[in-house]
Amino acid sequence: MSFTLDEITSQPECWAQVLRELPQHAPALPAAGERVAVIGCGTSWFMAQSYAQLREDAGHGLTDVFAASEAKLDRPYDRVLALTRSGTTTEILTALERTKPGTRVTTITAVADSPAAGLSDDVVCLPYADERSVVQTRFPTTQLLLLRAHLGLPTDQALADVSRALDCPLDPELLAASQISFLGAGWHVGVANEAALKVREAAAWWTESYSAMEYRHGPIAVAAPGRAVWSLAPLDPGLVGQIEATGAYLHQGELDPLAELVTIQRLAVALAEAAGRDPDRPAHLTRSVVLAS
Repeated sequence: MSFTLDEITSQPECWAQVLRELPQHAPALPAAGERVAVIGCGTSWFMAQSYAQLREDAGHGLTDVFAASEAKLDRPYDRVLALTRSGTTTEILTALERTKPGTRVTTITAVADSPAAGLSDDVVCLPYADERSVVQTRFPTTQLLLLRAHLGLPTDQALADVSRALDCPLDPELLAASQISFLGAGWHVGVANEAALKVREAAAWWTESYSAMEYRHGPIAVAAPGRAVWSLAPLDPGLVGQIEATGAYLHQGELDPLAELVTIQRLAVALAEAAGRDPDRPAHLTRSVVLAS
């Protein structure tokens, strides 16, 4: 078993633990009414997208999201929330160093003594969700579940569905697809972006991701027999008909989107192994992007 697959299967335990720890982490997380900027890179940026949508939808206040390299932290925020597994990513550190004085910084990381933690006022450390593999799986899902719970949103369905996500057989049509487009709506868009990244990283597969209602504005042109569309959100019946008319295989997820992502992580590993690739150490990738000065 690869480290990646072992880490994928450990998610029910990680999710249960982070929910038990919510009371101790809550004071470090954005309070209702705060103006918040959330930053991340790669997977963490996509989790930041989902959280920002969830927080604003829940009425907790303005929540901007930035790739760390593009962060506009000169704006009047009450708090910057940095998401970073390693706490060593160059763009995260640069953004935190440029945060306006008086803006409180919280970092969620897997490494308590990381450089990002040292630049923060508050640190939420999830060491049990850290990973040996380069490709992130359990850390981002554990982190997003914590943030969902802190917003007061229900998590029971996600906890119930994650076991199903680990046990269900992988769809042979998806295993055979030469290309997969992932669709989402609302906070699911960030999860769809992460789903596409996961399959690209692990298996070097051709994947794309879109807001579901934007898919017909051009991207549907790549749909064809032998390719697939995986939606993490309910689809408009008209869009379903358009996708089916292309001959592409349509898979509509039935689980909580975060649990659906776990199934997609399993698919990524299966595709990587079928292609003779090492899912723990994808080509050209490292655990943390540290840029030369």
